[in-house]
Amino acid sequence: MEEAEHLCDRLGIFVDGNLQCVGNPKELKARYGGSYVFTMTTSSDNEEEVEHMVQRLSPNANRIYHISGTQKFELPKEEVRIADVFQAVEKGKSKFTVYAWGLADTTLEDVFIKVARTAQAFNVLS
Repeated sequence: MEEAEHLCDRLGIFVDGNLQCVGNPKELKARYGGSYVFTMTTSSDNEEEVEHMVQRLSPNANRIYHISGTQKFELPKEEVRIADVFQAVEKGKSKFTVYAWGLADTTLEDVFIKVARTAQAFNVLS
């Protein structure tokens, strides 16, 4: 996906032989990836505190991954400012140990997965 993002000026995503969308990488990420991906690793004892912190930061946040202390959330871009995320993490660090954390923009791979899941759900319903 990284190569496609850097080498191609237009991309198309096919699911089950059907073209689902076409556009340049930036357009596709804007259209289908309107969220940041926030990841935080703490001890398993602090997972609930992390979840509460994220919900205060963004009420419509969606936890997409969770395993032994590491949690990953989608934060809608229209609800969250990057500065607020940094501030929340610093506040969290004063309350519990944070082993690692990160904030990333939507990748082309995230777009592909979202488009594929949506198309498969539509195919199941029809």
